[in-house]
Amino acid sequence: MSAAVSGDGRSRNWAPYLLSGPALLLFIGVVVAPIAMTALLSFQSWDRVKGIGDVLVLAHWREVLSDGYFAEMFLRTLRLSVIVTVLTAVIGAPEAYILHRMTSRWKGVCLLVILGPLLISVVARTLGWALLFGGANGVVNQALIKLGIISAPLPFMFTETGVAIALAHVLMPFMVLAVSASLQKVDPKIEHAAASLGARPATVVFRIVLPQVMPGLLSGAIIVFALAASSFATPAIIGGRRLKVASTLIYDEFLNSLNWPLGAVIAMILLLALVAIVAGSNRIVERRYAEAFS
Repeated sequence: MSAAVSGDGRSRNWAPYLLSGPALLLFIGVVVAPIAMTALLSFQSWDRVKGIGDVLVLAHWREVLSDGYFAEMFLRTLRLSVIVTVLTAVIGAPEAYILHRMTSRWKGVCLLVILGPLLISVVARTLGWALLFGGANGVVNQALIKLGIISAPLPFMFTETGVAIALAHVLMPFMVLAVSASLQKVDPKIEHAAASLGARPATVVFRIVLPQVMPGLLSGAIIVFALAASSFATPAIIGGRRLKVASTLIYDEFLNSLNWPLGAVIAMILLLALVAIVAGSNRIVERRYAEAFS
C-alpha cells in the first residue's frame, strides 16, 4: 500500500517524505551542522597558550563589531561585490541580448566562449589575470599605452581595480545565463510590433525588452553578488596580503593566527549579511516576476 491511514480516517501519503529524506539528511549533515558548529565556535573563549576553551563568551563578537579594522574589511567586501555586480550587469546583459538574437549556428560557438571560464579552474583563471596585469611591463598596461589610452602604467595588482576586473571575468557567465533565461520568455512579436509602429531600436530595448528581462537581471545580480562577496582565490591572488576582504581575513584568522573563534565570528557575520541581502533581493525579484509575467 502506498498510503497509510491516520487516526482520523484520512490517508497520508508518505512517499514525498521518504523520497526527500536522503536529500534532507544530506543537507543537514553538509550545511546545517557545519553552520551550527561554526556559530557555537564563535562564542567559545580563546587563549594564545591554551587555545580554544570551553567557556562561552561574547568577547569575539564585541571585538569584531567595535573595531574599525573589521568594519573596513566588510565595507571593502561590500564595495567590491557591488562593483563586480554592476560590471557584470552592464557587460553581461548586452552580451545575453546579442546572443539571443544570433542564429543557432553562431549562438552555440559564442555560448561556448562565454561559458569557457567555467571550464577552467578559478585559480588558473586568476593566475592568468595576474600574468596579464603584471607590473609596468604587463600585457594590459603595454596594450593600453600603445593604444594611447594611458601615458603611464596603471597599478592593477594588489588593488581593488584588479580584483574587480578579475572577479567580473570569473562571474560573467552567471549573469549572461540568468539574463538569457529571461530572454527566452520574451515574445519577439512584441519587438517587431514596436518597430513597425516606428519605435527606434534603443526604445525597443529600454522600454520593451529591459522591463521583461529585469527579473533575470536581478537574479543574476543576486548570484554574482553572493559569489563575489564570498570568493577567496581571486582576492587572495590579485589582492594579496595588502588588500584583504572578509574571506581572506577569515582564512588568516583560522590558519595564520589560529584564532578560530574570531574567524568564526567573521564568517557568521558574512553569512548573515549575505542571507539578509539575498532574501531581500529575492522579494524584489519575485515581485518583478509577478509584474512582468502576470
